[in-house]
Amino acid sequence: MRNLLVAGNWKMNGDLAMSSTLIKELVENVENLDEVTLMVCPPFPLLGSVSQQIKGTPILLGSQNLSEFSNGAYTGETSASMLKDIGCQYVIIGHSERRVMMQENNKMVTAKFLTAVDNDLIPIICVGETREEKEQGLTRQIIHEQLNSIINSDNIELLDKSVIAYEPVWAIGSGLSASPNEAQDVHSFIRSIISSNSEKIAGKIQIIYGGSVTTKNASELFSMPDIDGGLIGGASLDASEFLSIARATKK
Repeated sequence: MRNLLVAGNWKMNGDLAMSSTLIKELVENVENLDEVTLMVCPPFPLLGSVSQQIKGTPILLGSQNLSEFSNGAYTGETSASMLKDIGCQYVIIGHSERRVMMQENNKMVTAKFLTAVDNDLIPIICVGETREEKEQGLTRQIIHEQLNSIINSDNIELLDKSVIAYEPVWAIGSGLSASPNEAQDVHSFIRSIISSNSEKIAGKIQIIYGGSVTTKNASELFSMPDIDGGLIGGASLDASEFLSIARATKK
């Protein structure tokens, strides 16, 4: 059985005081989560302080992004080695907000994926369709293109140390969410794409769901056979709600 993962993406929210209080509450109440891995992904300036607070606890640390370059004259960028040095184990790759707002295309996402793997960071590869694409019946085509940009580069074996996050763009921050059956259908499709290249990896890889996950819908979403946890946005800024969502992963 695949282990379950609940990751909190704080996005561009928080400060040192807020971060310290939130992590303190998570650390004090992280017990009884044997069936789930809990992770937080703060903004870059907070990674160092969070790393110190969670040291020696089961909580893992992830970054929201990384540069595809290893070092050099790239003002404002953060390298994989810097993230490793500060204690990150995971990194989010190709989040829809970066694909849309920062014009990250599939080629850039693949480059970041390779950089992450080369530096022993576990990439959380985000895929998903916009509302317009969904209404045009293009969900599977878009996701297939996003995944194949990585798989077609002969990188299928590298997925063995990766996570995939299905994030319907129309659901992020909107209060809307794919129904459990809708989400399961897409997760099953994602696993089938991987299975056509490697059944072994398809059976092992975690595919998590992101898109307005709350305590109200988490249990039903996580009960689906191909949904292995969640990438949580706004709800991860509330320790109590984030922990409640994590506890809802018990299948």
